[in-house]
Amino acid sequence: MAEEEKTETPEKEPVLEEEKGIRETFLKNDLPEIRQGDTVKVYQKIKEKNKERIQAFEGQVLAVKHGKGLNATITVRKVIGGVGVEKIFPVHSPSVAKIEVEKRTRTRRAKLYYLRKAKGRKAKLKMEETEKEGE
Repeated sequence: MAEEEKTETPEKEPVLEEEKGIRETFLKNDLPEIRQGDTVKVYQKIKEKNKERIQAFEGQVLAVKHGKGLNATITVRKVIGGVGVEKIFPVHSPSVAKIEVEKRTRTRRAKLYYLRKAKGRKAKLKMEETEKEGE
């Protein structure tokens, strides 16, 4: 009397499908393709007391992390008065109004953390021959 093992395919739970749908509502569709080495301008919403304003932060993208999903982040570096400032922006956050790609550069690394120590000419990346999207 050999009992046959029943191989049932587990059906996807409706809770997971509903959660996926909720996540997709928060994804932004109007984002440009952002790569490491790009010079980007990130417009961030800042709340001060009862006012809300938009502040721009322009710098080089050192790293793009966590893919293209809801948790995607970019690390942007800018030098202000000889001091390097890095900010990590959640790409799909409601506090990020928009992101514009100013320049594209050619890189051979996935993460450009070596730019933290590089000064002068060594911190310069080669420009890529591409046209801007608006032109």
